[in-house]
Amino acid sequence: MVSESIQPLSSLAPLDEGKNSKGNEVDDPVRQDYMKGREQYTAGDFTAAALSFHNALKGFEEQGDEQGIANASDRLGDACMEKEEYAMALENYKRAFAICEKEEDSFSTLSLNKKMAASHRKLGQLDEAMAILQDILEHYFLTKNPKGSVDILTVMAEVFIQQGEIDAAVDAYRTVSSIHAVFKHKRLAEEFAARAEALAQE
Repeated sequence: MVSESIQPLSSLAPLDEGKNSKGNEVDDPVRQDYMKGREQYTAGDFTAAALSFHNALKGFEEQGDEQGIANASDRLGDACMEKEEYAMALENYKRAFAICEKEEDSFSTLSLNKKMAASHRKLGQLDEAMAILQDILEHYFLTKNPKGSVDILTVMAEVFIQQGEIDAAVDAYRTVSSIHAVFKHKRLAEEFAARAEALAQE
């Protein structure tokens, strides 16, 4: 059964903006740590934010609050990415992903897949990144989401180039061009067609 209580991880107001289920201001120090981490992250103090999210994560673990664990893990991953601690970021994203997958929260698993792919790229793990990107692309094809497909195909082209698979990158750019052409985005269709041809000539 799909949980109605899990907060989408990319929501701008996770954990009900610091209020509990009765609508009162939360006096739970664990949630206060979480909210403090959000403020520190927004302010660009990623080291302090990581510490606050870590403390919140430990508190949510003690409370057995899986929604809190997922949100804190996701945010801690974001802070680690900003600090260029990519392996740690990936571990936190994986933990959040497992919870969201169990809750059948497809919105959050999609968001986390993108973050995990980015982490793998930063770590030079291009095959792992590509496997995730292909899963995301399949999702976008199945849900008939052309914008998502274009975005992911563009990233895939970049990874193909990193892998030295130029023909695959050219095909990806041509596919992007054709999608834009279908939707009469003439300038973008021409731009990606030109990018494909320039790459093919290298």
